[in-house]
Amino acid sequence: MRGSDLSEKLHILVVDDDWKLRNLLRIYLSKEGFDTVEAVDGSEAVMKIKNQSFDLVILDVMMPHMDGWQVCRWIREKQSVPILMLTALAETKEKVQGLELGADDYLTKPFDPEELIARVHALIRRASVVLSTPTGNHVLNFPALTIDSDGRQVFVHDESIDFTQKEFDLLSTLAKNSGKVLSREQLIEKIWGYDFEGDARVVDLHIKNIREKLKNAGLSNSPIQTAWGIGYKFHSEDRPS
Repeated sequence: MRGSDLSEKLHILVVDDDWKLRNLLRIYLSKEGFDTVEAVDGSEAVMKIKNQSFDLVILDVMMPHMDGWQVCRWIREKQSVPILMLTALAETKEKVQGLELGADDYLTKPFDPEELIARVHALIRRASVVLSTPTGNHVLNFPALTIDSDGRQVFVHDESIDFTQKEFDLLSTLAKNSGKVLSREQLIEKIWGYDFEGDARVVDLHIKNIREKLKNAGLSNSPIQTAWGIGYKFHSEDRPS
């Protein structure tokens, strides 16, 4: 992410096996000042991401060779670039799957190109805010758990754990407000932004992933507690140091 000043063009990777749709998106994105790179399938997308830095990836789900789910999972293992998924599948479970894999937003085909452009701007704006906002409370130390805000790293028993951008932001936000219940709506406003139009269950999905990663890393008791009907709070036996 090179910042929100479009005087320096931001680069967007458009991954879709439909050349007509790729061409349409290229035209609309170019009008907004974005530089677009195209990939016809998941394998080509991975190759391009290995060789070039992108500010956002627009990723179709149904593609030959390597589908969007696989590409999304691969990206999240490597970096936190915003991902907007496109799907012809309107079922909630398909959207949930994308969010669980680390996608930041989704659109169901067919869609209004102007809505897609609005979501692109929103995702880039949120990513820029995350990178430019002073974090404060640079390192939070809990029993067996350390959260480094500046380095955007999480350690369990001194071993580094990989988190997506949104997972880290959720864990860090809850930890900085240790003992305080934060509603799903508050978390969405802090992390996704006021203009987020998705389902509030996106918070639940990311919390589930965080808990699983902490457990797999050897943290026996999750510090994230559910406040039923409201949201979540971070609770540790010891206060952060």
